[in-house]
Amino acid sequence: MARMTAARAAVEILKREGVTHAFGVPGAAINPFYAALKASGGISHTLARHVEGASHMAEGYTRTRPGNIGVCVGTSGPAGTDMITGLYSATGDSIPILCITGQAPTAVLHKEDFQAVDIASIARPVTKMATTVLEAAQVPGVLQQAFHLMRSGRPGPVLVDLPVDVQQTEIEFDPETYAPLPVHKSAATRAQIEKALTMLNASHRPLIVAGGGIINADAAELLVEFAELTGIPVVPTLMGWGTLPDDHDLNAGMVGLQTSHRYGNATFLESDFVLGIGNRWANRHTGRLDVYTTGRTFVHVDIEPTQIGRVFAPDYGIASDAKAALQLFVTVARELRDAGGLPDRSEWAAATQERRARLQRRTHFDDIPIKPQRVYEEMNKAFGPETRYVTTIGLSQIAGAQLLHVHRPRHWINCGQAGPLGWTIPAALGVAVADPEASVVALSGDYDFQFMIEELAVGAQHRIPYIHVLVNNSYLGLIRQAQRAFDIDFQVNLEFENLNSPELGAYGVDHVKVAEGLGCKAIRVTDPAELATAFEQARKLAAQHRVPVVVEAILERVTNISMSTTNDIGNVEEFEEIATEPGHAPTSIRTLRI
Repeated sequence: MARMTAARAAVEILKREGVTHAFGVPGAAINPFYAALKASGGISHTLARHVEGASHMAEGYTRTRPGNIGVCVGTSGPAGTDMITGLYSATGDSIPILCITGQAPTAVLHKEDFQAVDIASIARPVTKMATTVLEAAQVPGVLQQAFHLMRSGRPGPVLVDLPVDVQQTEIEFDPETYAPLPVHKSAATRAQIEKALTMLNASHRPLIVAGGGIINADAAELLVEFAELTGIPVVPTLMGWGTLPDDHDLNAGMVGLQTSHRYGNATFLESDFVLGIGNRWANRHTGRLDVYTTGRTFVHVDIEPTQIGRVFAPDYGIASDAKAALQLFVTVARELRDAGGLPDRSEWAAATQERRARLQRRTHFDDIPIKPQRVYEEMNKAFGPETRYVTTIGLSQIAGAQLLHVHRPRHWINCGQAGPLGWTIPAALGVAVADPEASVVALSGDYDFQFMIEELAVGAQHRIPYIHVLVNNSYLGLIRQAQRAFDIDFQVNLEFENLNSPELGAYGVDHVKVAEGLGCKAIRVTDPAELATAFEQARKLAAQHRVPVVVEAILERVTNISMSTTNDIGNVEEFEEIATEPGHAPTSIRTLRI
């Protein structure tokens, strides 16, 4: 046994649980932990500019590689409350991150001490566990349980709050004999898989809905193998994008109200059976449940038993980790194939690809100001299948999901359920830290970019290179489009005449100057013909200077992006221009529906 402070024991446990990196901001109540972090060594640290930014960095770090658990650290009071958004984001998308906060001394916790807040109670609804450790001897056990919970069942975040006196108290702890607790994950039985396959084989037009649980379980290769064995087309969800390559013959496209493909929705509406694996039937995927479910049989596989039936009752549910289920699906399907017991799905699969060829959205526009569709067209040309895309919410994310191409798991890193503005910059930094050799490309609208723009300085200070594509229309574009239903355009316009940058006209914020002022490189593009050159220049600048490089595309002020306004996946507005006179902007749109 060894005698050490509880803070030092905490650091030793982190290392033995596989933690090699942390993100955070020190402060008085967490300084004992930081002292232990420095004395122990073995865990590198990135200093954030905002504690919420540290939590999103931890998320990006976790999402990049199987087995990663991002750690974010902050002091007492507002540091913990700042990280609540990160915890909410992580719990919504089943992402394990560990949040460690300092706390006021135990003797004054209920005496309105400076920066003393009951952070455990605040965080509990958005974590798997949130606790303030009042006894130093409990620190090792609490952290051991934290890692066990983060990894077991449906993954998710944990907050451990450490009063400053608890951190400094010496305890008996032997790091050399510490061992992580076994991870528990539910697993399907063979009988369950056989029943599901019997139901599937009785169908004529089946689909697999591949959710983010497949990526969390590192089971994408098994998903592809199962699809190829059975010949069943696959619909990736937004969180499951990349489970099989976009150009795979069995990729049927995404389904939903916003981040969907025309051919994906059309194919889904023709299906008669849906096998959902590792998905949660998110409302922006399903839309109206009567439209989504009528005429179809559903089998749902999810690691969390209470998720089955939460949104709608499937015809059959299986509580199982995606990898465990897919291993059995592959085994049983292979046996059925060898016995001649698998139906021929080639005609159905071919029909999905025929729709794909026919129902594409237009991307090539030469207009100035730039149309956003052209930006994504050029991104597809400039950035290859190895690119890790990072984004959160807004018209930029919706159009990006409709038009970009993703070919590998963990190469579309998107905050799905929470969608907090400002997430993209810190998350991209976390991704780049987790995979320093990767091509990391972030995508933001101007408002998302401005929310946590100070985190660019973190990339400059710590030499974390990535490319940030900023599509700037000086609007809250998604909310502006949604306000059409109320016949208003109110408090969503970001335009103003910037006295220091008159060349921007009404586009207001000079993002190039701000980015450069924060130590980064930036390029502004106003002509779509210059996008390809700008992306190549950005790649060279990032490699040369090892800092974030912003490519700002100045867009037309108003572009409506395809989506449903009726909560119906069969009623998505597809905006197409109708030309007027030569040299004049189009004055109307044509609304297309499936």
